Order: sequence, then C-alpha cells, then structure tokens
Amino acid sequence: MRIAIYAGAFKRNQDGATKTLYELVDSLIEKGIEVGIWGFNITPQQRNGLRLYPIVSVPLPFYPDYKLTLPNPKMKHQLREFEPDVIHITVPDMVGISLMRYAQKKGIPVLTSYHTDFPSYLKSYRLGKFYKSAWRYFKWFYNKSRTVLAPTDEIIGKLKRNGIEHVKLWSRGIDIHKYSRSFRSLSLRAAWGADTPDKKVILYSGRFVWYKDLETFIKVYERFKKHGPRNVVFVLAGDGPIRDELERRMPDAHFIGYLQGEELSCAYASADLLLFPSTTETFGNVVLEALSSGIPVVVSNEGGCKEIVCQSGGGLVAKAGDPDSFYKNCKRIICDNQLYKKMQSRGLKYAEERSWEKINSRVIQEYQHICQNEGKGRRTKTRTTLLAKYYRYQ
Repeated sequence: MRIAIYAGAFKRNQDGATKTLYELVDSLIEKGIEVGIWGFNITPQQRNGLRLYPIVSVPLPFYPDYKLTLPNPKMKHQLREFEPDVIHITVPDMVGISLMRYAQKKGIPVLTSYHTDFPSYLKSYRLGKFYKSAWRYFKWFYNKSRTVLAPTDEIIGKLKRNGIEHVKLWSRGIDIHKYSRSFRSLSLRAAWGADTPDKKVILYSGRFVWYKDLETFIKVYERFKKHGPRNVVFVLAGDGPIRDELERRMPDAHFIGYLQGEELSCAYASADLLLFPSTTETFGNVVLEALSSGIPVVVSNEGGCKEIVCQSGGGLVAKAGDPDSFYKNCKRIICDNQLYKKMQSRGLKYAEERSWEKINSRVIQEYQHICQNEGKGRRTKTRTTLLAKYYRYQ
C-alpha cells in the first residue's frame, strides 16, 4: 500500500501537528507501507519507504512561521509516478483543493485530518466576521473526503455541528521514554530560581501567539505577583512574534527559548505544573507531554485540552478567558500536596496507556478500509472501461 500525505509543514518538532505526522509516518514505515510526503519546510532525511516532495510556499504577512503553499504543476507528475492508493490531506488550502480534484479525477480515495482549528484563530486577529464563512468553506472541503479524522470527541462534535460528515476519532499518543519524570533536573530548577524544595515552577510550552490566550497567562502571573504565594516561578518555553511583549509584561519570568529533544524533556520534568490557557487546541500535545513528565496541568474548558484532563484526572479545568479561575486552580494544585500527588499519579497512568503504535493502528485500518471499498470500485471501473474500448474496436 502507498499513502500520499500532504502535510503542509513537515519540520520535526515544529508543533503538535508535525509531531503527530512524524509519528504516523514512523508507524506506516514500520508496517512496510510506502509514504510520500508533500509539504514545505521539510526536515531532510533519507529512510527506506519514504519519499519527500518539497512545495513552493510564501510566508503569511501576519505570522511568517505559517506559509501559503501554491499548487505546483510537477505535483501531478510526482503523484502519477508515486501511484498512491490513498491521498491523505491535512491542510484545507489551495494545494489541498488541487489534490482533492486530482484524486476525484483519478478515482483515488481521499482521507482528511483536522489538526488546526483555524476558524477559532480569526477572533484573535479581529477577523471574527469571517467565522461562519470559514466553516462554510470547511464544510464544502471536508465533505469531499471519504473520512475526516479528528483528535478528540470535543472536536468531532464541533465538526458535526458545522455540517461536516464521516468524522472519526484519531487521538494522539506519547512516547513515555522521551517524556519522563527521570529527566527532572535540580540544577535546571536552580537556574530558574527554584533552588529550594518549597519553590514551585509553573510552565508554559508552545508558540508565543495571542491565539494561545497568553493574555490570560499574563494576568495569572500578575495575580501571583500581587497575591501570592510568593514561592512561584514562571517559565516559558517556546518562541513567536509576541515574545518581546511577553518579556516586557512578565519581567520576572524565565524565557528559555524554543527547545526540542532532551532539553524539552528536562524542561517539562523540572517544572511542577503546566498552565496552558489556549481555547483553540484540537488536542493539545503539550498537555499529554506534561502528564507523561509527571506534572499536573491547568487548561481551558474550551477546545480539545479539557478532554485529556477529564479522561486522565491529571489536572484541573478552568473557565476560558477567566484569569481568576486559572489562578485559583493553579494555586489549589501547588498548595495541596495530597491532591498534587493524586493528579501526578493519574496523569502518569494515563500516559502509559497511550502508545503511538496503538493510536496509529486506527489510521492504518482506515486506510485499508477505504482502499478495500473505494479502491476496488476504482479498479473495477478501470477494467470495465478498458474492456469497453477493446470490444468497440473489434
């Protein structure tokens, strides 16, 4: 079986979406399935069973880390050469439309996956008036595919309420060897100013953009500074266009930059709590990474993160956009040692049950299912057409 994936960005560890696709590709290659990746910002690599096809792109003016990809005439030739059994589209942009049309013309089954809740971002950029239009477009696009994969029941419900059909669950996994309590570092904590056992580190991990609701994070920081407890240290891992503004408004916080690999593992495990107020997450990989690292979490009651917390019992859920709610929940966890240990234990147990192999087996089964159904129909149609042409000229 051959799977063509339009990944958008395929840069290792760039964000939750790319981490998810990297894990999927690993699972496919391990099963002997050939994979072709079309995208921009592709991390160079040579692996048996994997082909990479870079696409031309231009940066978006309001957020250069995201790119606008443009259909390339070479793509059709590349697809004909690769001969995919399924085309998997992860981004509903112009290239996604082009691939959808190509697949329909060639009779190749299409599967899509929903990774980023773009309509929710519009309000952060004062473009809320386009919210309904965005969903109308998404309904038109995603309903052209055989199956739509979404990461949580919360997001599945949201897609269905907006008229998108054939939605199935593709959750997210975690490598408990990469994110583990064993990476906890007392020297790193000391460098952050948490040099005594009574100090507590509240961590944020992710992009520095307003649609992650970092305004709420700032206000929680301000409440701790004003009302205490005074033994709390704030650490932010990541980078993005609003970093200068965050540093100005949180002068005592530690900004440790964009981390990956063991450095990121150490940052998680050396903290005591993850505060992640974003309302726009479809899943929230950082939440699962925190639980696997042995730290409880406080998240918003909007978006996909709350589902992880409710299922695991590894943290608390606060009211979206309400700094007081987030502040009280953070304070409750770090001040109640018995509650903290319960949440820590529950989070670790939850992470242990979520291997990528188990999670991605569902996607592979869906590929096989649509190949067996639509793929058979395509082969039968092709054979019938060839027979008709043969008898016409006899």
